[in-house]
This record gives sequence, structure tokens and C-alpha cells, in this order.
Amino acid sequence: MGSIRTRGDTGFLFLDFRYKGIRCREQTALKDTIANRKRVQKMLDRIEAEIQADTFEYQRFFPNSKNAQKFATMPSASQLSVSVDGGAPASTSFDMDVGGVPGTPLLRDFAQTWYQEKEVEWRRSHKRIIRYDIDNQLIPKFGDIEVGRITKADVLAYRAQLAKVNARGKVSTLSNRRINKLVNLLRQIINEAADRFNFRTPFENIKQLKVKRTDVAPFTLDEVTRILSTVRPDFRNYFTVRFFTGMRTGEIDGLKWKYVDFDRRLILVRETIVLGDEEYTKNDSSQRDIQMSQVVYDALKAQEQGTRKCGEFVFCTRAGTPLDHKNVTTRVWYPLLRHLGLGKP
Repeated sequence: MGSIRTRGDTGFLFLDFRYKGIRCREQTALKDTIANRKRVQKMLDRIEAEIQADTFEYQRFFPNSKNAQKFATMPSASQLSVSVDGGAPASTSFDMDVGGVPGTPLLRDFAQTWYQEKEVEWRRSHKRIIRYDIDNQLIPKFGDIEVGRITKADVLAYRAQLAKVNARGKVSTLSNRRINKLVNLLRQIINEAADRFNFRTPFENIKQLKVKRTDVAPFTLDEVTRILSTVRPDFRNYFTVRFFTGMRTGEIDGLKWKYVDFDRRLILVRETIVLGDEEYTKNDSSQRDIQMSQVVYDALKAQEQGTRKCGEFVFCTRAGTPLDHKNVTTRVWYPLLRHLGLGKP
């Protein structure tokens, strides 16, 4: 009579049974829980039933086990009386439909574990992006598949499918850059699972899609002058500072008066706004001091008269809250470029 036991070092369940007079131990990648014990017990019951009926095929249940090879070449069970420990790694897969017993966790479960372990490394905005892509992209496609059973063909088919999907709110399909991000997220999750459960990653030799290089065509000084002379007066200081400092969108939207040093004529880049959240700059090298030119100094002095009393942000709404860059882009920037015929739709 076989039994279900737990490894003390990993906490994983393993099956302990006898086949052809030999003691066999086959490990799963399932933690010792009531639900998992029930699932593994169903497997063990089927194994013993097939052994009793003389229809058991070791390799069909445990294809990655060392024991599968030994039993395939064994001359006869009566000649062997020693105990054999298959020592199969945590990635042992069970090719069965009884209770859907997996040899490795479902992707939805392992993705949650991976996310919880990694989120300490990320900014809040990045957490939201990763969480969205896991929940809305990867889980609907792979959530109910064991991570160890996702094949290279599955990955390539998913990538091909993404290439036919329209981008949100657009008639065009997803860009190669976006497809690479989704496939790379899947890659990180499965590669980590492969490392932990000792199976071969399906991502070997799967390359990134080529991303078309975008040519940058900066505005000329004449075009900048036209823009600043035409833009709405309440945004003239904002765009003046942007043009003549090179600050990123999140940096200028998150700029606070405490980081504007008029005495030393410095802008201290210390914080940023990303997806509405106040964040530490992207990395340490992003923190820098920008020397104000005269035109920037004058623009900030003029801005001080209008928003210093509203709150801590240099460029803000009437309520003192940070600007919404999407709102600024769609309601101010793009209409201005169209009006001036500067090539932006």
C-alpha cells in the first residue's frame, strides 16, 4: 500500500509506493496542504489500481524520472530486490486527467508567487503595469496550464496571436515593442519556475521581435518660438521650462517649489509623477541639478506669481493638484501642433 509523504527540506509532497517489488519515491511540486493531498491521493489510487491490473506504465506517469528508464530496461522484477529512490526533481509531470493533478504549479498560482516576491523591487507605477498585464494578458491565456507544460510552440503561437490584436483605443495592431514586453513578462515568470522546479525553459532560442527605430526630429529654435508665442498663456511657462531644461514629463509634472532654488538658480530633480503617483525618480542617476538659464528663471518667477499660493506643485491645476499629462497632451499640445502645422495629428 503506497503512501503520501512530505519532504522535510522543501515541504513538497511525494509518492511512496512499490512497483515490481521495488520501492519508488516520486516527488511533486505541490506543498503539503489538504487540497493537494487529496489531488495526489487520487493519483496514487489510480497508480495502484493500474499496478494491480498490470496496466501501469511508469514513463506515462513520471516521464522525467530516473526510475522510468530503469523500469524500461529492467530484465525482470524478481531479479531486483533493492530499494530504488527515483529522486525525480520537482518538475516531474503527471500525464493524467484525474483531478487535473499537475507536476508543477498552474501559471496563475506561480505568477502570483513571483509577483509577491518581486514587487518589493518595483515602484508603485511599475507594480500596477505588471499586475495589469498578468491579470489581463497572461492569466486568460495560460492561467490554467501548468508552468512546466507551456511549450515553445505555445509561446510562439501566443506571440503570433498578439501580433493580430488591436492596441487599446486604436485601429492599429500591437507594436513589436508592446509584444516584446508581454512575452518578456511571461519569459521571466516561466524561467524562474524552470529554475525552481528543474525543467527546461521553452524560451531557449526565442528572440525578441525587431523594434523599428524611431527617428527623433527635434523642433528648431524658430518652431519653439512659434509654439511659445502661440500656446495658451496659462501653459507658456510650463512649455518654456520643458523646452529649455529637457526635463521629462513626470519630472516637470512632479516638480515642487521646495526643489526650485532661485538663489542658486537650480532646479533639483528629486521626484516624479507616474500614473498619478508621486514617485522617487526612475533611478539614482535621474536625480540631478539643472542650472536655470535666464529664460527658465524668468518663466519660473512668473509661474511663482500664479501657483505658489495654490500648493506645493510648480505646475498644477486650480485645486493645486499635479497636471494630468494625458489631459495636457490631448487638450493643449496636439491641438497646438495641428494649428501650427507641425506634423502631429
